[in-house]
Amino acid sequence: MATITLQIPDELAQRLEPLQNRLPELLWQLLEITINPATIEPEINTHTADIPAVYQEVLDFLIKSPIPQEIVNFKVSQQAQTRLQILLNKNCDSTLNPMEIAELDVYEQLEHLMILLKARAYSAIQ
Repeated sequence: MATITLQIPDELAQRLEPLQNRLPELLWQLLEITINPATIEPEINTHTADIPAVYQEVLDFLIKSPIPQEIVNFKVSQQAQTRLQILLNKNCDSTLNPMEIAELDVYEQLEHLMILLKARAYSAIQ
C-alpha cells in the first residue's frame, strides 16, 4: 500500500481527523464520481462506528418521532454531558488535540440543532 503526504490547511486537517479511517474509501468514491459522474449512485453508509456517541444519541432520539413536549424536555445522557464538560475544560486550558476539537465541534453543531428544534417544538405547544 502506498503512502501519500499532503499539505492541507490546519482547519481542513481538523475536519478530516474524525474521518481518517475512511479517507481511502472517500478518495475512491471521489475518483469514481470524477471519472463517471452520471453512472455513480450515492452509497449510503449504514455503519455507525464512525459517528460520535452523542451524535448517535440524538439520532436515536429523533428516529423515534418524538412529540413536541418530548423534544422540549430532551437532554443528552449524563455521560455525554460529562464528556462535553471535559472537552470544555480542556478547551479553556488550550490542551485539546485535533480529534477533541472535531468532537467539540460536533457538540456545538448538535447544540445548535437542538436549540432550533426546541424553539419550534415549544412554539407548537403554545
